[in-house]
Amino acid sequence: MNKKLILASLFCLGTMTTQAQVSNINPVPQQVENLAEFLIDIPAEWTVVTDKTVTSSYALDALNTAAPAVAPKAAFKVTLGWGNQKAIKKYKKLVPTKAEGYYFKVTDKEIVIAAADERGAFYGVQSLLAMMKYGKLQTCAITDFPDVAFRGVVEGFYGTPWSQEDRLSQFDFYAKNKMNVYIYGPKDDPYHRDKWRVPYPAEEAARLKVLLDAAHKNGVNFYWAIHPGVDIKWTEADRDAMMNKLETMYQLGVRSFAVFFDDIWGEGTKADKQADLLNYINTNFVKAKGDVSPLVMCPTEYNRGWANEKGGYLRTLGSDMDKSVEIMWTGNSVVHTIDKESMEWINERIQRKGYIWLNFPVSDFVRDHILLGPTYGNGLDIADDLSGFVSNPMEHAESSKIALYSIADYTWNMKNYDYMSSWDKALKDLLPESAEALKIWASYNEDLGPNGHGFRRDESRELQPIAKAAVKGDKNAIAQLYGKCMELELAINLLLADKTNPALIVEQRPWLEYGKLVAQFGMNVCATAMTNLDKASGFINFDNLYKEARSIQAQMYNLANSDILHPHQPGIKVGSLVLIPTLNEIFANTVNAYNAAHNTAYSPVCEYQPYSITSTVPQLAKLTVTARGNDVRVNDVLEVVNWAPGAEFVINSDRAVSMQGMDFNFGVKGVAEKFTLELQGEDGNWRKVSLLHYSADDTVIHTGGELTGMKAQKIRLTNTSGEEVQAYFKGFRFSRQ
Repeated sequence: MNKKLILASLFCLGTMTTQAQVSNINPVPQQVENLAEFLIDIPAEWTVVTDKTVTSSYALDALNTAAPAVAPKAAFKVTLGWGNQKAIKKYKKLVPTKAEGYYFKVTDKEIVIAAADERGAFYGVQSLLAMMKYGKLQTCAITDFPDVAFRGVVEGFYGTPWSQEDRLSQFDFYAKNKMNVYIYGPKDDPYHRDKWRVPYPAEEAARLKVLLDAAHKNGVNFYWAIHPGVDIKWTEADRDAMMNKLETMYQLGVRSFAVFFDDIWGEGTKADKQADLLNYINTNFVKAKGDVSPLVMCPTEYNRGWANEKGGYLRTLGSDMDKSVEIMWTGNSVVHTIDKESMEWINERIQRKGYIWLNFPVSDFVRDHILLGPTYGNGLDIADDLSGFVSNPMEHAESSKIALYSIADYTWNMKNYDYMSSWDKALKDLLPESAEALKIWASYNEDLGPNGHGFRRDESRELQPIAKAAVKGDKNAIAQLYGKCMELELAINLLLADKTNPALIVEQRPWLEYGKLVAQFGMNVCATAMTNLDKASGFINFDNLYKEARSIQAQMYNLANSDILHPHQPGIKVGSLVLIPTLNEIFANTVNAYNAAHNTAYSPVCEYQPYSITSTVPQLAKLTVTARGNDVRVNDVLEVVNWAPGAEFVINSDRAVSMQGMDFNFGVKGVAEKFTLELQGEDGNWRKVSLLHYSADDTVIHTGGELTGMKAQKIRLTNTSGEEVQAYFKGFRFSRQ
């Protein structure tokens, strides 16, 4: 049987009554043979055969977590070994000659796990444990190995870092799904970035030591990342400070290191200086120690959209930096999927295989959304073009596992990756007792909505044809849409009642509560559209149904604008790509039809957005505006903004607004004098408003007192310095009277 047929039969077996087959293994194995269509009971006891040289091993420790008792004279035998160990000598030819490869065989009398190395043996054990998850074994022979050498996660998002408990849970998850890399680089850890020269306090160091030990137990390379570029001076003193910090982390137990130069400007961005520093570290620390993993660096120009070909930054790294240093890459833009052409482009410049930093499912730039959809869009033919592939997840650690499960699947067996099948398995793995409810719920939380990076996802695939027909007035489709809204509410209630994964529900509760209101609004809209309101009488009449719809909308607004989420991007979005626009259009059509028939004046408007943005600064052009009471805020940009001379940023309003105040933070001292702020009134004339800092150390830009009371339909901020300004863009807001 060829491999495709074997894999097809593997997934068909997933429909068997007892869920205990090879199909439970993630990632999907490279090759499965002798797959029997029957299951055998897990023995009550077994004897474990290992090489005499094995006194301790995380692979053996993992095997000992299995249910059967270990009995030296048990009839059922488990053989575990790797490398040239005698215990697996007769299976040596069956072991893949690739790092982390393993051969795994199950019969009714024995289990064999023979591997190329210890981690391969550990992964063979994980496959066995996955098969045993539901109480049975399946006879088979598996030959397995990863397509990508380094696979895992970079905790590199902005916002609330993961907790200690989150990270420990993640390491267990990585083990089960054969991910071997975790890069510790949370932007809000001061000892990673702002205080990079300073050793961790004893309490923080102790917490990291716990994580290091847990990572090793789970076969994970714990990379500690340092981010010196904000204020590095390229002096001997700073070089020594870097070496000293790395040494303190080495003494703590770290054996894998990364150096980040992302999201900075100024002196720290010089490619030749970066290359010199990393070469020095590579020679005098990594190679000198002898037990340290290859060094990983994140460059300043980490995506194609920012690459300055004339400046030659990437080519300088490629030619000047030791080829053993890995270079990270996010693709054609900050948030982008990866394909063959883009890998060929970057690899030619850096003279090595790129190390992918995938900015998915990270949501620090769309915090009003939670991203639960499938992972797709990356090329299935790029395994040989990259050295590593890590995902930047959400700050919601448990919810991120949906995407990370598929990242593990994709990077292990790329050519056979099926994103929908992988998504289904991920949902079941995360919440086995409520997997169907989770899938229904997740299908309304896939797209990111409009965002500064222009990265979008499909959403509500099954709903789309129904939605199109319902908007056209098809009564049958509207009835189906009503059923979908009822289904959504039922799924949410089941999830809220599920106690098997409390952390998952805690993370998603704000969206779940909001989703219930969306479902209720949908049922109201569909019921109103289907009811013959000319004949309706008593309590169920158009006026009451209309009032109910407005009541639900008010509840949605109040919940979305409460203080339960990040202050820089308040709000909650559910079903924003398909469901909400469909319901709003049906609502408007129904109200307009009723008004025309009865000479009434009910408002058909559901969502009112008076503000829009236009900008000649590319990184600002796609930003969105949110209004909360009298405060209006523009979403933050998390990366460095390159603001060209003369470039402008404009907020447009559909009516004149009386101003109360304004401030914004560009993260640079004394930068206010480089910009000009103007307000355009109803008469079309522009009026200048002064800008200032309250102190020499203040990075926040404030407006002069003349702003108060001014009326504006447009607000324009222009770089009038005559030179490019590099800055951050955070906390841009104004208040109305």
